[in-house]
Amino acid sequence: MRVGLLYSRIRKDEKLLLSELRDRGHEVEKIDVRDEQFGLDGTTANVEGLDLALDRCLSTSRSLYVTRCLNAYDVPTVNAPETAATCADKVRTSLALAGADVPTPRTEVAFTVESAMESIDRFGYPCVLKPVIGSWGRLMAKIDSESAAEAVLEHKATLGHYEHKVFYVQEFVEKPGRDIRVVATDGEPVAAMTRSSDHWLTNAAQGGSVEEFEVGPEVADLVETASSAVGDGLLGVDLMETGDGYTVHEVNHTVEFKALDSCTDVDVPAAAVDWLERRVAAEVSV
Repeated sequence: MRVGLLYSRIRKDEKLLLSELRDRGHEVEKIDVRDEQFGLDGTTANVEGLDLALDRCLSTSRSLYVTRCLNAYDVPTVNAPETAATCADKVRTSLALAGADVPTPRTEVAFTVESAMESIDRFGYPCVLKPVIGSWGRLMAKIDSESAAEAVLEHKATLGHYEHKVFYVQEFVEKPGRDIRVVATDGEPVAAMTRSSDHWLTNAAQGGSVEEFEVGPEVADLVETASSAVGDGLLGVDLMETGDGYTVHEVNHTVEFKALDSCTDVDVPAAAVDWLERRVAAEVSV
């Protein structure tokens, strides 16, 4: 198959995928989206003859628009633009999870400092304030007091971009010093790991230590339902353990897996390419 790898920077994750694809004899076209132009009919973009485009863009805006353009040119993308749009926006993700009855942290969305303070007062301290768009745990704040809430909200209100004026307030979940990342293909778990830290943010990108996690039936069912809720694809589903089971707090559409690949016996890029091959074969047989 001929695969277009959409990127703006080649990281270890992309190198692993490129190596696996090439080792299997697939033709890979690396497409730096910063150098391309995407017209209405696709003639200006370097996408002719692709069986599939694999979106690995770091930038959320590029990811959302380039997948939309390629789908308009009848080039299948992983992930689909609708899935990317849902996963990229925390409000849309939360609504999708809640609509599918997936346990997810209590969340409220407000649009002024005053109404956000009312939400924070209802949740009590601590609670969490997150950007609606963002990854790697950046710009997230654990709010421990009224004065801290006032300061963070004021800073966000003056940042300028409209997204900072959408206040996404969430309950603080008392987790056991770790969360769980499951990489899945169309809801089927490939492998999973825990990410542990003394800090309340346990992301691997924030320095959390990783260890393989065995996916049991309860987590597998939650991953399948959460994946379906956002449109399926190659996804990273993040869960936290609570006293009542698990809660899903995020689904990632350009999932990073290098940390997972380093701590498990599962060949994660090989499993991803297995799934890509099945996707292309299914498209051809239709």
